[in-house]
Amino acid sequence: MTPISDSDDWQPTASIETLRERARLMAGIRFFFAVRDVLEVETPILGHGGSTDPHLDSLSLDATTSNGRERLWLQTSPEFHMKRLLAAGSGAIFQLARSFRDGEIGRRHNLEFTMLEWYRPGFSLIDLIDECELLIREVLPVDPGPLRQRRYRDLFRETLDIDPFITSLEILRQRAEEIGRLSMGDTDRDGCLDLLMSLAIEPQLGRNGIDVVVDYPASQAALARKHRDPEDGAGVASRFEIYLQGLELANGYDELTDAAEQAARFLNDNLQRESLGKPTVDIDRRLIAALEHGMPAGSGVALGVDRLIQLALGKDSIAEVMAFPSPRC
Repeated sequence: MTPISDSDDWQPTASIETLRERARLMAGIRFFFAVRDVLEVETPILGHGGSTDPHLDSLSLDATTSNGRERLWLQTSPEFHMKRLLAAGSGAIFQLARSFRDGEIGRRHNLEFTMLEWYRPGFSLIDLIDECELLIREVLPVDPGPLRQRRYRDLFRETLDIDPFITSLEILRQRAEEIGRLSMGDTDRDGCLDLLMSLAIEPQLGRNGIDVVVDYPASQAALARKHRDPEDGAGVASRFEIYLQGLELANGYDELTDAAEQAARFLNDNLQRESLGKPTVDIDRRLIAALEHGMPAGSGVALGVDRLIQLALGKDSIAEVMAFPSPRC
């Protein structure tokens, strides 16, 4: 019999032993939340609204539903559905969810990945940072070192000698072109800052310790509240990101609960997408309705499970801790 294919790309990229270790670590994550009485939930991968974030690209499909043919969006995170549960009175919840982002391919990225997301009504950002630290230390086999809090603005000043809040867009584009060796002529302010952050700053973070970056520009608040920088009153996002060994592991927010402001941000995001030549994304109107009903104040965080497991097992890429990453799916 002639084989249909002589390729061996049917095999998993992670060894079976690694997949056993992954399962053990996932069980440990579930136990971490069980002892803290945080409810595990499951929500849909598909939704009628997608992420409008100008710097994320959602995947969508056309499906036959009870309403006929509809466009549905694959979640970039389970955030919208989980917030609807919070508004319905769920209390503290967590989820290990399959998430999807178009174009995210590489040593640290995959089109489909596992997101750990949890929400803590009544928690401040400091409370949630403390809990994130406890979870990371629980999963990692060795002590990663002390936790350090760093201000986004200070990192740019120290590393690049620029103030990301007041430096002109022209200079940001010039610096981004120098470092990224790319044409940045049409790139917006946040696009330039993201490139500079990822290429010049992130690789240095989380060395001999856990770095927590706070006080991002207000334009990068996404679904977070905003507050004022005590230095000069500039608007900043009430969010944090956690880095370890040059990898971004987690992104946390003091969650926005104002329905009108959230709706306005969604609309503004789509305007930005149009200006960048990107397709608009359907707004999740059920999330807006949930916020109008009332969602409790608190904080939430999304953590990249594949990256954390990669670090815990000492692997060089997330493909080594996944069964079938995108090229082999």
